[in-house]
Amino acid sequence: MHGLMMDAQLLVTNILRFADANFPETEVISLAHDSPAGGHRTNYREVFARSRRLANALARLGVGQGDRVATLAWNDHRHLELYYAVSCMGAVCHTINPRLFSQQIEYIIAHAGDRIVFTDPMFVPLLEELADGLQQVQQIVVLTDEAHMPSSSLDLLCYETLLASESDTYNWPELDEQAAAAMCYTSGTTGNPKGVVYSHRATVLHAYGAALPDVMGLSATDCVMPLVPMFHVNAWGVPYAAPMTGAKLVLTGPKMAHGETLFNLIETEGVNYSLGVPTVWLGLLEWLESSGKRLTRLEKICVGGAACPQSVIERMERDHGVVVNHGWGMTEVSPLGVYNTLKPAQAALPDDERMAIRLKQGRGIFGVEMKIVDADDNELPWDGKAFGALKLKGPWVCSAYYGEEPGSALDADGWFPTGDVATIDADGYMMITDRTKDVIKSGGEWISSIELENIAVNHPGVAEAAVIGVAHPKWGERPLLIVVRADVPDTPDAQQLLGLYSGKVADWWVPDAVEFVAELPHTATGKLLKTALREQFAGYRITDDQTVDDSA
Repeated sequence: MHGLMMDAQLLVTNILRFADANFPETEVISLAHDSPAGGHRTNYREVFARSRRLANALARLGVGQGDRVATLAWNDHRHLELYYAVSCMGAVCHTINPRLFSQQIEYIIAHAGDRIVFTDPMFVPLLEELADGLQQVQQIVVLTDEAHMPSSSLDLLCYETLLASESDTYNWPELDEQAAAAMCYTSGTTGNPKGVVYSHRATVLHAYGAALPDVMGLSATDCVMPLVPMFHVNAWGVPYAAPMTGAKLVLTGPKMAHGETLFNLIETEGVNYSLGVPTVWLGLLEWLESSGKRLTRLEKICVGGAACPQSVIERMERDHGVVVNHGWGMTEVSPLGVYNTLKPAQAALPDDERMAIRLKQGRGIFGVEMKIVDADDNELPWDGKAFGALKLKGPWVCSAYYGEEPGSALDADGWFPTGDVATIDADGYMMITDRTKDVIKSGGEWISSIELENIAVNHPGVAEAAVIGVAHPKWGERPLLIVVRADVPDTPDAQQLLGLYSGKVADWWVPDAVEFVAELPHTATGKLLKTALREQFAGYRITDDQTVDDSA
């Protein structure tokens, strides 16, 4: 027996239509490169009217269903128009991270088969450099008006001129919900980047999941400012979840790490929710402290991309009354996998116990299943002690990379191996302990490099820390702590740093040595590039007086 409900496709187009009809006056504020003082002010009605103009222009340029249209752009209203015009006409919005190496960008554009590239003016020199390798690109469109068009050796079109002659009437096609809506390539720390292709169905379901009360909890009364780029994993789904719920959007252009700009936007526009990586919040806190300013309108933030230092949680809440929630995901998971909000019973726990939970990445979001397994693929218990390889399953989880066989990214039972090592406690809170390729195996036992890093960065004299395994003749590997000192009067020496671990981890987990460096290498998305660190310290050897004793 079947239910007697109407059948409807889950399409990004439905988000557009819903927001256009129900929240036409909701504002979208953006700091494009050519915005007037105070930013460019528009609303969902105008954004989607311009999206229809853009869809007509794309059709006139020969873009059809399934064609890939690339963007090299920051967060602003024009990029938002591209998100909807491209996907809703049946083409594929391919966002490209301009922070990648130029050779990677050239590879990605060629591999995806992008026909048109939309770019912010600042990235035109990059495209000029890559011109010889972009033979399949038929047109480059610059996201600006005629007054701000750059001079170039390339044949460029002006975005505003392109839209000016088009009608804002466009009949969106009825698509298959499994059709590709968008794509984003991984950062490619080993080998070439891989393309993750998001379907309309997955994108809509992900937006539903993101908007749930125990996740982003967005509503029409909210003003959200994503400080994660729209070129990386769809700005964590905010460009879809905000219109779906009617939330006001504030888009910062390239200024997502500029403390004074962020403060002014938060206070002027009434931003009450924001999302970003830890370095963004550390930078904002430093600016607030140096300027003597206090946040009065921001209520909560999500921190993802890397573990959030405990000090950020404490300073945000103590000094500004801002609640900090962890989130975790990856390009292959659209990206949300878990989100950290407390359950009712945990609110009454002692401060230290509650903080221990909050420092975990989070608990499951409906729509994503997770499990941890041992080396033989046996499922491990959710006891907060066992840790193993993390696997996921769900309707917004990648099943294969672009150009590869269907299902090829999954194991024999249909689970996606994340490449992370994690624990899950009895309440369902997951904590990443390492990447499978970064875990340190000492004397046959695993040591979590991430847990050691988190302890180090909580010291005010540490700006950044990384832990890698280095060769040891007896134990196989031992942890080496690599530290960038903070610009403060009293910075710790090696012994002081090693003393931080006393009583917090097992004695045999404590790093055997500390090395101070001027900076750490990062990927284009801001994550620690441990492959480069392992190369840099390839010949490093732990001396006898640094070695843990046999009783460890």
